[in-house]
Amino acid sequence: MGEIVGGSGALAVLLEKWKDAFNGHRVRDIVELFADDALFQGLSPRLLTGRDEITTYYENVPAGMKAAVELLHSRTVDAEAVSGFATVVFTDAAGGRLPVRLSVVAQHLGDDGWRIRQYHVSKL
Repeated sequence: MGEIVGGSGALAVLLEKWKDAFNGHRVRDIVELFADDALFQGLSPRLLTGRDEITTYYENVPAGMKAAVELLHSRTVDAEAVSGFATVVFTDAAGGRLPVRLSVVAQHLGDDGWRIRQYHVSKL
């Protein structure tokens, strides 16, 4: 993943990588953006923890699903942590749209670079 700039720039880059991997249906690339013990609340009612459960979640995303991401606000928590909000609009293969609000916390994990520690979406 390489070194990413700090602060809000780190979150913008991380979300761009997430969007590109999601739109390319590259589950492995998506999951690599998460910390090993990440907390994940997607659109299903179940809280997920860790990369194995996150992998299963993304493997079950319907074919043709795409995402558009707009970072709304980010805040540097400290030199190695950033949090923020984004709007994500998911569009299915038939053109149906589902807008959600994403709350995310990312942490710089040494040589692993920036990783998502907490991910939570809510329908708008």
